[in-house]
Amino acid sequence: MNCIIVDDEATARAIVEQLCSKISDLNIIDSFSNAMEAIKFLNQNTVDVIFLDIHMPGFTGIDFIQTLKNPPRIVLTTSDTDFAIEAYEYEPIVDYLVKPITQDRFEKSIIKIKKALKNSAKTVESKTLQSTNTEEDIYINIDRRLIKLKLNEILVVEAKGDYIDVKTIQKTYRVHNTLKSIKEKLPESTFLQIHRSFIINFTKIIDIEDNSVLIEKNVIPISRSNRPELMRRLNLL
Repeated sequence: MNCIIVDDEATARAIVEQLCSKISDLNIIDSFSNAMEAIKFLNQNTVDVIFLDIHMPGFTGIDFIQTLKNPPRIVLTTSDTDFAIEAYEYEPIVDYLVKPITQDRFEKSIIKIKKALKNSAKTVESKTLQSTNTEEDIYINIDRRLIKLKLNEILVVEAKGDYIDVKTIQKTYRVHNTLKSIKEKLPESTFLQIHRSFIINFTKIIDIEDNSVLIEKNVIPISRSNRPELMRRLNLL
């Protein structure tokens, strides 16, 4: 595994480097004293994991994570014990190490990283297989039954608490799932999230007026942040 270290304190970077040196299959590619230098590096290079300090002057660790388009696995290293719960809201974060970091605790973190990387590889393989075999279909789980839907018949997907409503030309299916999960399975060439609660098949749009779109008889709101991308996708005269 290849890694980088991002921490504004030289002593902290040296400690993490020492911890890494005792892991035989962990290679330190570089270390950085600020997030901007690390971003420049990652624009040209890829790594498996980043050991990242949260509190850095000018540009915090969380700012850094939000800037990355395709972040690798991240282990936060910090003296702040109050941030752990919030930290796990960010998908790339696999562990939270509180300074001073012991070798034993560090090795447990490495196990988590390896497990996360292994699961990611399986997910990519599964998605590749699904896209190869069912490019025009998607299966939804309704009362332990798998129902096949044609993608071109899906009009709108709406978040409903712990469920989503998948609206097709014929009927609406309620599925125990998240909007984020189904978004990952729908092709970007046809589907677009235009509101925090709605994904639409934008090829089915009949009309756009003010801050809403009309699809069949469904009037769907467009959020201000998503409107520019919708306009970009449409073939405007």
